[in-house]
Amino acid sequence: MSEQINFDQIFEGAVEPGKEPKALFKSAYNGAITAMSYAEILLSQAIRQYGADHPVGYPDTAYYLPVIRCLSGEEVKTLGDLVPILNRMRASFREDYRCFKNARKLGEATWYAAEIIEAVRYLKHTQENPLHVPPWTGFIGDPVVRQYGTKMVDWTIPGEAVIVGRAKDSKLAKKIVDSFMAKGLMLFLCDEIIEQLLEEGVKLGVDYIAYPLGNFTQVVHAANYALRAGMMFGGIKPGDYDAQRDYQRRRVLAFILYLGEHDMVKDAACMGAINVGFPVITDQELPEDKQIKDWFVSQPDYDKIVQTCLEVRGIKITAIEIDVPITVGPAFEGESIRKKDMYVEFGGTKTPGFELVRMVGEDEIEDGKVTVVGPDIDTVEPGGRMPLGIVVDVYGRKMQEDFEPVLERRIHYFTNYGEGLWHVAQRDIMWVRISKGAYEKGFRLEHIGKILYAKFKTEFASILDRVQITIYTDEQKVLEMRELARKYYQKRDDRLKELQDEKVDTFYSCTLCQSFAPTHVCVVAPERVGLCGAVSWLDAKAAYEINPHGSNQPIPKKGVIDEVKGQWESFNEFCFNNSQRNITNVNFYTIMEYPMTSCGCFECILAMVPECNGFMVVNREHGGMTPSGMTFSTLAGTIGAGAQMPGFMGIGKSYLGSRKFVPADGGLARVVWMPKALKEELRPMLEEAAENAGLGKDFVDKIADESIGTSGEEIMGFLEEKGHPALTLPPLL
Repeated sequence: MSEQINFDQIFEGAVEPGKEPKALFKSAYNGAITAMSYAEILLSQAIRQYGADHPVGYPDTAYYLPVIRCLSGEEVKTLGDLVPILNRMRASFREDYRCFKNARKLGEATWYAAEIIEAVRYLKHTQENPLHVPPWTGFIGDPVVRQYGTKMVDWTIPGEAVIVGRAKDSKLAKKIVDSFMAKGLMLFLCDEIIEQLLEEGVKLGVDYIAYPLGNFTQVVHAANYALRAGMMFGGIKPGDYDAQRDYQRRRVLAFILYLGEHDMVKDAACMGAINVGFPVITDQELPEDKQIKDWFVSQPDYDKIVQTCLEVRGIKITAIEIDVPITVGPAFEGESIRKKDMYVEFGGTKTPGFELVRMVGEDEIEDGKVTVVGPDIDTVEPGGRMPLGIVVDVYGRKMQEDFEPVLERRIHYFTNYGEGLWHVAQRDIMWVRISKGAYEKGFRLEHIGKILYAKFKTEFASILDRVQITIYTDEQKVLEMRELARKYYQKRDDRLKELQDEKVDTFYSCTLCQSFAPTHVCVVAPERVGLCGAVSWLDAKAAYEINPHGSNQPIPKKGVIDEVKGQWESFNEFCFNNSQRNITNVNFYTIMEYPMTSCGCFECILAMVPECNGFMVVNREHGGMTPSGMTFSTLAGTIGAGAQMPGFMGIGKSYLGSRKFVPADGGLARVVWMPKALKEELRPMLEEAAENAGLGKDFVDKIADESIGTSGEEIMGFLEEKGHPALTLPPLL
């Protein structure tokens, strides 16, 4: 953290002596009294009903009652713990309508009161009968804060809007929120604004980083969210009051948009927001003596209010305006499109598909050009399928060939930013859907190109001077260009062959898929590609060089626990902190104990076949039954979404040829079954790997496939006849 300042200095000069907004400060005083009295009544009733020793707290958090924990350091565990805290805050009240600092302290007391009121409410919360049901969120647990927190404090999400009250009408409410979403802001919503937005069909909820908190005191959940981010990502210690406020002002770019008629409790809560560095902007016409320069600002013009919010908070939006008929922003990154809501889909092994970013010469590219080669989506019936190839040509004086796959993976992010667009996987197994809603708004394929152009130019301005997009849907052309793309993929993979795990002291993470699998942490090594098959160690290293705050982070190999199974203290710590504290241990070289988690974008699934003392491999393209008793899709649904399941794990195809293919389990010698098409596709690589492992070139023909059988019992005779080495290895179980 930078050198700490006297935080209160930032308020100096905001209120001139003799020009204090006394009416505002008086309202805040009365609001704080009201909130504290209500908290006192509810707390007293709860203690009478449950007893002072009754546990109190929110679900899914390690921060007790976070506002109190963060600002004072106190661990509130029981109802009785709240009594001295409430008394202390009430004793701090001063009836002084001229002092800005006093008004801010009254605001802080109001936050404490709201936290106590909410804590009492949550005594009635159970998993069977939750206080809030989606899209309403109420308290937002630590897993969600961790999922989006890094993007919040490194400004990938450029700011946070806390909107309370009621807009002039529902259409204006939608206009404001659409504008904030398009700019990528995180939204916290409280009071009637939520009903207005639902009336207009605005998508709300955790998946859209637009949290409908609830009514009245539920706005405190925006505060405890921000304060926990300071502790999680800023390293702020509990109770380090000035450091927390300093961090909130500098890193958590939040503001309050206060709509509709004012009341004293909301006025007091706004003073609490100002106290930690969050300015307040209201749509009410206020005289100057009821405003506070830079902190409590009036902007009644709804055409100007969004820009005023950004300017007052100092949020810089550098995005290029995107001329498409849908909203584009990180709010839609977690959106799913079910089959019934789909207008058209591409790839996903159902049709040919690929995506490629390639560096070209200065004379081979026209900046901003978007071309569609083949029919558009209005040529198919709803629910139809089409081939798809996406080629992004880039030129830049600082561009490097090693950056190509890094930029290529951003196609996944950028496509998902579109409302009504869905993208999973990578390379030539990518899968894209466009919703009926997006189609009805006029969305067509050229708009994908416009989104990609704008986002690449914005996020990689330091290395890209020109970007050109070509989208292919003509099947013959897609197949032709896919072969070209595969040559690029192969060239990148070949660069890795000379690298070895033991010769580097750092592996890299990849959390690109956390929008779909929040607890998944992929760890990429020189001899182990990412599960999607698209992220190599060199790719991850280059990605970190381009963006040190991105999804690829270095993990130094420190504190070896088990060299054979591949467990290090540093890996365990990283995976624990980045899996929403779900994964405590990870072994890198075995799938039988603490294997790496699986996302859903994996090219293949590796699974044990106990009857044969070995493993099977099934790829995404194979639709039939496997010796596990499950198809690929059933297996994927079982082990995906960030699950850690001993005996099962997602892998990239090239990992099968690696010297470090599950060595603690016996390596390639354990593979007893795979689909025939996959075996032939990988035959050259598998034969080379088998010879290097001393298994002989004929080992590949000892691997059973579906022509032999699809159960352990069916393939056992074949394995015995061929003398498969798995049968002589130590038992798996």
